[in-house]
Amino acid sequence: MEYGFLSVVPPIVAIILALRTKQVYIALLFGIWFSWLIIKGWNPLDGTLAMIEGMVDVFQDKGSTRTIMFSALVGALLIFIQFSRGVEGFINILNKLIVKVEKKQAGYSRVMVQVLALITGLLLFVETSISSLTVGTLYRPVFDKLKIPREKLAYIADSSSAPASILIPFNAWGAFIMGLLLTQGIDQPFSVMMASIKYNFYPILAITIVFIVILTKKDWGAMKKAEQRTKDTGLLMNEGSKPMVSDAVTSFPPKEGIEAKAYNMIVPLLVMVCMMPINLIFTGWDSVESSTSVFNHASQAIGQGSGSSSVLYAVITSLLVAMIMYFIQGIMKPKEAVDLTLKGISELMPLALLMLLAFAIGNACKELETGIYVANATKDWLSPELLPAVVFLISSFIAFSTGTSWGTFAIMMAISIPMATIHGADITIVVAATLGGGIFGDHCSPISDTSIISSMASASDHIDHVKTQMPYALIGGVITVLMYLAIGFFG
Repeated sequence: MEYGFLSVVPPIVAIILALRTKQVYIALLFGIWFSWLIIKGWNPLDGTLAMIEGMVDVFQDKGSTRTIMFSALVGALLIFIQFSRGVEGFINILNKLIVKVEKKQAGYSRVMVQVLALITGLLLFVETSISSLTVGTLYRPVFDKLKIPREKLAYIADSSSAPASILIPFNAWGAFIMGLLLTQGIDQPFSVMMASIKYNFYPILAITIVFIVILTKKDWGAMKKAEQRTKDTGLLMNEGSKPMVSDAVTSFPPKEGIEAKAYNMIVPLLVMVCMMPINLIFTGWDSVESSTSVFNHASQAIGQGSGSSSVLYAVITSLLVAMIMYFIQGIMKPKEAVDLTLKGISELMPLALLMLLAFAIGNACKELETGIYVANATKDWLSPELLPAVVFLISSFIAFSTGTSWGTFAIMMAISIPMATIHGADITIVVAATLGGGIFGDHCSPISDTSIISSMASASDHIDHVKTQMPYALIGGVITVLMYLAIGFFG
């Protein structure tokens, strides 16, 4: 059944509700319910029951279930590294660095810490959740001390996670994208993906804009007001704002009577980062049919590996390594390990619930064929010159409406690649436009999981984060469209 324009109404309603009420849970639930109400022919009872079953069906997808489990277990890891005084040890190192900088050049500690946070996010390109969570959790105490608004921390965490993961695709993102390219008949998905990077303008611009904002100390729009508020009043958030997560997970009291050592934080996080590509190779090893060498087999296996499995295995391995380290040092006993794990999971249940709702609305939009409708509504008037810019805009709209870049990739790759072939456009540029549009729409959307995680890790009000980040994202988006038009018409 074709739903036409009705297919785009539920996500739009969810976005408007989220912006107006600041209640993301209610907005998502209403969007899911409204989707199933349309699907079930406007029958309220059938629509409500279908909504409930739709949320249950999220767990039928193993990838979604693994991602939700990963989100919950990350809470345990965050509490572990705080309990061990690992975070405190790392912050002590940062503070010493700040003091040295202040002695040499007063006023530059704010700039240096923001640059460090951005670089940290970029280096953790293995997984967006790990990047955002690490940047937000590690740097929040230092940002608070230097009177930098929480919105700025959330912006840096958000703008250094997905852009880095898409530009350095040796991770679950790369595996997912290569899988999508394979399904569209691309014989060498890795080379196409790598060739598209230089045309993926939005992520490059997003990172560049963050650097410019930090180094010039010039903010625009809502972020400028946030900076002025913190400068004038000392308030790190707007009055009445609510952080995405309780302080229990981001400011957990450390164990008394032990020395603060940075490696108690660095080692578990490093294990999680390093285990990602290893797990991708492991989960994809048996799927490789032929290879010329062990290295060639491993490089193919990364493309065949399961991103969600790799992330889940990585966080579990990291937790086990942390436990062993802390047991040896006498920091933690088995009972404490169990209690802290359960405490961490419980504190990140709101995030896991938001993940569930985000997947559910994505599935509902797939049922409504939201992305296909948008693409079909525009395909008749497209030309090869316009195609990259239009694909970018369509991908942006879908990602903004559904709050998922991966869901957008899945919808749009099946549309944009055949369209590129039909119109005779450069496939690498169209692939780049599809991916960049997904990131741009995700950055602007209040129901985006990466934005939600950034708000949570930074203990920022989520809607305030979206409002302060959007002007920067829009500047990057507009420049990207102009660059695609320039490529289309001038080569």
